[in-house]
Amino acid sequence: MDLSLQIGSLRLANPLIAASGCFGYGVEYADIVDLRSLGGVAVKGLFLAEREGHPPPRIVETPSGMLNAIGLQGIGVRRFIDEQLPQLRRLGAVTIVNICGTTLDEYVELARILSDAEGVDALELNISCPNIKEGGITFGCSLTGTHDVVGAVRKVTKLPVIPKLTPNVTDVASFARAAEDAGADAVSLVNTFLAMAIDVHTRRPRLTNIVGGLSGPAIRPIAVRMVYECRNTVKLPIIGMGGIANADDVIEFMIAGANAVQVGTMNFVDPFIWNKLKDGLRCYMDTHKITRLQDIVGTVDTTSGEKAWISS
Repeated sequence: MDLSLQIGSLRLANPLIAASGCFGYGVEYADIVDLRSLGGVAVKGLFLAEREGHPPPRIVETPSGMLNAIGLQGIGVRRFIDEQLPQLRRLGAVTIVNICGTTLDEYVELARILSDAEGVDALELNISCPNIKEGGITFGCSLTGTHDVVGAVRKVTKLPVIPKLTPNVTDVASFARAAEDAGADAVSLVNTFLAMAIDVHTRRPRLTNIVGGLSGPAIRPIAVRMVYECRNTVKLPIIGMGGIANADDVIEFMIAGANAVQVGTMNFVDPFIWNKLKDGLRCYMDTHKITRLQDIVGTVDTTSGEKAWISS
């Protein structure tokens, strides 16, 4: 059974990637997860400098999901290269570095620095975090901004460039097209949905940032729809994410058009999920007599619903 896939120059052994922001820098899970067994690890988002993030409380459980406003707390790119990257190399991880910027120049400088660092396999451009007011999301909510930041990073690196798209726009597929036109090797989607929770007894927001990003199973059907729309618009590989909790969810994303997936919130619920997902994928392939998993990508039959309606 062939679970592998290609994204630009990057070859993944399987389509399962640990999502940025939900798996630390990867090394934190090394005692319970063999990082070599994953398709890849998208590390916690990095700015040029260290960043404190928002004060707590900054995570709230919601029905079928989670609301977070971490604020992209991080150690900065230099400390990551010195402290975390050597461990990721030793552990055999395929390392996808999520980079964040408040300016176009910051994205470019991060890409330059990381392109010279041994062990970085790809760059994921975070232009979609809803939890900070500056940078990132400003690019991700503008077609021109998306094209500009992808194009600028493309010029300074040979690493695969993967912009992470926001769902907080009217037509996400047009942003995937802008990224493709600018030279992206793939797109990942979706980031979290802007949302809010209120304590009815105190009448105060449950997050100090007032609003945060909603993730978890509650958003999965919307994320699947957005992956489907992007697959009908662009030819480049798509990394889908949003509420994946089991192998059927992975397969649903792939049938909708994703070549790979990222798993985020479920890491907090079940850190042992990875082998269960791989076993489930192999079971599905065996049941349906599939030898190459990529053969199911984008194979959704959209005529079946119409036929069922007519026959009824």
